[in-house]
Amino acid sequence: MWNPETYLRFADDRARPFHDLVARVAAERPGQVVDLGCGPGNLTATLTARWPQAQVSGIDSSPEMIEKALADQGGPGPVAYRVGDVRDYLPGPEVDVLVTNAVLQWVPGQEELVGRWARALRPGGWLALQVPGNHDAPAHQALRELCASSRWSARLGHIAEQPRSVPGPQAYAGLLRAAGCAADTWETTYVHQLPVTGGPHPVLTWLTGTALRPVRAALAGEPGAWEQYNAELEPLLAEAYPADGGVVDFPFRRVFAVGHRVATTG
Repeated sequence: MWNPETYLRFADDRARPFHDLVARVAAERPGQVVDLGCGPGNLTATLTARWPQAQVSGIDSSPEMIEKALADQGGPGPVAYRVGDVRDYLPGPEVDVLVTNAVLQWVPGQEELVGRWARALRPGGWLALQVPGNHDAPAHQALRELCASSRWSARLGHIAEQPRSVPGPQAYAGLLRAAGCAADTWETTYVHQLPVTGGPHPVLTWLTGTALRPVRAALAGEPGAWEQYNAELEPLLAEAYPADGGVVDFPFRRVFAVGHRVATTG
């Protein structure tokens, strides 16, 4: 289960890659724009300002996220939100722009899915994706090593064995070209300056909204286990990401890919 409020604690930091991604989509007057894995809809809503004439849709597998998106919008409105699995989606000929942001790292075998979407684009259509590429970062290493420790391996060892690696920019470029699209791919490492508030270490708070979700799910039903796991993980994160002047620098690599199926002229 996704918690929209937890996810949105660092909304500005999570939003920047989305805006950097969409800025590279040169569609001028798309008719339909789809955001796959739209989450709580705060970023999907910005697409209506970017392309005010377009019909914008948001799809997410989490009912909690769609409920939050609809509540913030006030019910049916400029964005058509619905629950759905991105793995089952295929863009029809009416879709001009397909966006997916920080979603595919959760999808095994995403390469096949990206190729399928790209091949289905109509002439002139765009596919834009962004995925976190930080699974070798100290935070994720600490998370996996703790899951594999003798204290937790019986319940969490499967998480330690499944790091969510993602393709790099060159691999995405090859996928898009193989599907007949022009490719624009790159990577960026953002240094998020997370404020120290006196509560939990800010990197722990960040991970609670994303990477720690499988841990929490695996420990559900065992009183105190989630709290104990966090108590053991927090000093590891504090050592890897020390505070500096009231903030913690949190480097975060992200990979971007934009594909454009060039319209042919007869």
